Amino acid sequence: MRRRLLSSTLLVAVIGVLLLGIPLGVAVNRLIEEEATQELSSHAKSLLGEVEYARIQDQPVDEQQLERKYSDLYIQIYAKGTPPQVITVGTEPPESQKMTEDAQSENGVYVAVSRDKTGVEREVRAWLFLILGLAAAALAVAVGLAIVQSRRLTLPLSDLAMIAERLGSGDARPSKHRYGIQELDRVAEVLDRSATRISDLLAREREFATDASHQLRTPLTGLTMRLEEIVAAADEPGIVKEEGEAAIVQAERLTAVIDELLATARRQRQAQSEIVELDVLLDQQFIEWGPAFRRAGRRLSLIGTRGLRALGTGGGISQVISTLLENSLEHGGGTVTVTTCARDRSIVIEVADEGKGITEDLAPRIFERNVSGGGSTGLGLPLARTLAAADGGRLELVRARPAAFAFFLRQVGDSGRNRVVRGPA
Repeated sequence: MRRRLLSSTLLVAVIGVLLLGIPLGVAVNRLIEEEATQELSSHAKSLLGEVEYARIQDQPVDEQQLERKYSDLYIQIYAKGTPPQVITVGTEPPESQKMTEDAQSENGVYVAVSRDKTGVEREVRAWLFLILGLAAAALAVAVGLAIVQSRRLTLPLSDLAMIAERLGSGDARPSKHRYGIQELDRVAEVLDRSATRISDLLAREREFATDASHQLRTPLTGLTMRLEEIVAAADEPGIVKEEGEAAIVQAERLTAVIDELLATARRQRQAQSEIVELDVLLDQQFIEWGPAFRRAGRRLSLIGTRGLRALGTGGGISQVISTLLENSLEHGGGTVTVTTCARDRSIVIEVADEGKGITEDLAPRIFERNVSGGGSTGLGLPLARTLAAADGGRLELVRARPAAFAFFLRQVGDSGRNRVVRGPA
């Protein structure tokens, strides 16, 4: 591209120099020749006047004086008379290099003045060389400007190419480079916006992968516990059947979690909201987590209002309750009590235990990602709060010691205008 800019600029400069230089050279040539001709004509008329004056005064023409006065000219004077008077002064130039102008009076005096054209041609050449020098200087300036302009254009383009290549390799950092050229700055702005969008997409993908692994771990853990119960009770067909049915339910829940993840990725959770029977959902959670709490020597308790229904998605609500139960199992202590109640604008599910609870410095940050006081991943509660918000509800820590979490859900008939929250928690 740089070579193309240089050649095109040089071509334009050459055309401009030719269009201006050739007519200027012709005009200078004509002007110098006309000036020389006018000068000779002026000398001829002046000599004619001098000769006429000398004749009137009856004085001879002083040839030596004329030679001193017009040393570079060849003069011929012819005057009628008896005998006719012929005077020549100076050296006659070669015929091929001769310029001549004459003048004649009514009294029969004829004067011819000649000069060598070599001096005129020398002056013309000097002016032409000056014009050529100016043309060469103009071409040099044009080439310099073309080099500067080509660098100003090609270097930003190379920089933009590097930014685009870096963007394609996964480095989605905005460059924020600007070049003072409106079109190139617009391209740089578009690349920066694209880099920001790609960075957001990559962050969402990483977050989705992390959330997916965490969400899938809980039902897989429950399924593993069921399979362990089956293996431990291999000699008791009744227990095997019961645990096998529970394992099937757990596998179905795993499938629902996968569907929930896909729906979350496609931002379709609000469109999938439905009426959820909370009794069925909570009973299922108690069946799934009961064996784990029994092995830990702890108890699960369900109290409060029965027959409640809420708006949301079964998979999302199940995942939130499951996360709270798992959190109580791993970090809490004593009996875990799940309390359900209906308030003015929401259905509340509260999960509380009798453990040491959450420290004061950790409580305000408990829903931040990667924040954990027990050495876990720190993803469970943030993900649970996101799922709660996606269903139009919210998840709050209502008591730090002992820990108690409240899950607020929309009541049936809520149009969304009085939704508990309007965006991600």
